[in-house]
Amino acid sequence: MIDIEFVESLIRMLDESSLDNLEIRRGGTRIRLSKSAGGNAVASVAPANNATPVAESATAPAAPPEPAPASPPEPVSANLVEVTSPMVGTFYRAPSPEAAPYVEVGSQVASGDVLCVIEAMKLMNELECEAAGRIVEICVDNAEPVDFGQVLFRVDPA
Repeated sequence: MIDIEFVESLIRMLDESSLDNLEIRRGGTRIRLSKSAGGNAVASVAPANNATPVAESATAPAAPPEPAPASPPEPVSANLVEVTSPMVGTFYRAPSPEAAPYVEVGSQVASGDVLCVIEAMKLMNELECEAAGRIVEICVDNAEPVDFGQVLFRVDPA
């Protein structure tokens, strides 16, 4: 089994280097990383015997532009706290498809409250809020892939 933190560290190292691709064979598994046209790394993990590969993209597709709000937005503090993804995975706003989302825009949150779930390699990881405040923006759509360090939420601590 591949350690997700190991793969994330390889992706970070590739992003920070001048290399275009990297391939590693470890414990019967082959990991191939290559930079996409946008300069972000893309990971592909496959058994070393070249069986059907399982691909995991470290880049998220561009979101469609949002329509202009019907009413003027609420005043927001200039010192927003950005909650970022600690790993590459799939973002889910609720614990299950039929459950209500953990938070909505405008929700009051306390430090330690669960904001979302990130699925990585079939493991569901709850992401807790780092600061108390009000959710002013949810930056990712449900079931969308996310990158390490990608902004998921903006919280107004005021």
